[in-house]
Amino acid sequence: MMTLEKKMERATILLEALPYIRKFSGKTVVVKYGGSIMINNDLKHQFARDIALLKYVGLNPIIVHGGGKEITKWMDKLGKEAEFIDGLRVTDSETLEITEMVLVGKINSEIVSLINREGGKAVGLSGKDGPLFFGKKHESPKYKKLGFVGDITNVDNTLIHTLSSDGFIPVISSIGQSDHFEGLNMNADHVAEAIASSLKAQKLVFLTDVKGLVIEKKLQVQLSSQQAKTYLKHPDVKGGMLPKLTCALNAIKNGVKDIHIINGTIQHALLLELFTDSGIGTMIQDNH
Repeated sequence: MMTLEKKMERATILLEALPYIRKFSGKTVVVKYGGSIMINNDLKHQFARDIALLKYVGLNPIIVHGGGKEITKWMDKLGKEAEFIDGLRVTDSETLEITEMVLVGKINSEIVSLINREGGKAVGLSGKDGPLFFGKKHESPKYKKLGFVGDITNVDNTLIHTLSSDGFIPVISSIGQSDHFEGLNMNADHVAEAIASSLKAQKLVFLTDVKGLVIEKKLQVQLSSQQAKTYLKHPDVKGGMLPKLTCALNAIKNGVKDIHIINGTIQHALLLELFTDSGIGTMIQDNH
C-alpha cells in the first residue's frame, strides 16, 4: 500500500510538471529515437508510454527513427556483409531491400504497435508516404560506392500536419526517395533535423546512449547556439555526437527553438527532460 509520503511525492512531481505542460501545450516535439533504447524491451515500452502521455497532455510528438544495429543483424542472418564508408552504410539494391524491410516492416510497425497499446494513435510512415521527403544520392567520387544512400533535400510536411492535428502520432522511418523515385537510405539524425526545421518545431530531442554533450568530463547542461558552435572541433565531440551537434545547430538556424540531447537509457528520460526543472541532459537554444 502506498504511504502518504509517497502520495505527496507524486503530487509534487505533477505540480512541477504543470508549468511545462502549460507552456508546451499545442507545441510540436520531434523525437529522434535511437540507440540502445531500441533493443531493450523495458525501455521500448516506457518510451511508448511517454510518447502517449505527451500527446494526452497536449503536445504533438513526431517520432523519427533509424535502426542500424537491427539492419546489420538481419544482413548477417541473410548472409550479406555490412560495409561502411565514413560511418555510412554501403547500400546496393539488395541492402536497400533489407534496410526497408527492417525499418518499415519491423521497427516502425513495432513502435506503432507499442504506442497504440498505451492508448495513443500512432501511424507508421516512411519518406515515400505522401511523399514526405526527397533526397539526393551522394555525388562525390569518394562516396560513389555508397549506392542508394542520400541526403535529404526537401520535406513536404502536409501529411504530418494533417495526422498530428487529427490526434495521431506520426512515426517516420528514415527511408526516402530520389526525384526519380528510387529508394534511398538516409541518416535518421538528418531526417529528424529536416522534419523539425520544416515544422518550425518547439523542440528536437535526440535520444542517445550518453548523458548529453560532455566536454572535458563535464556535462554541458545548457548552451547557446554560439557556445555549442565552438565545440564542433573539440576533441571530445566525436563519433555520433558530431552529426547530432551539427544537426542541432542547423535546426536552430532554421527556426527550431530548443534542442535536447539526452540519455534514452534512463527510465522516462523524455518526461524528466521536458517536465522537470533540472532536466537530465544537454539543452541548446538560440543566442537570443
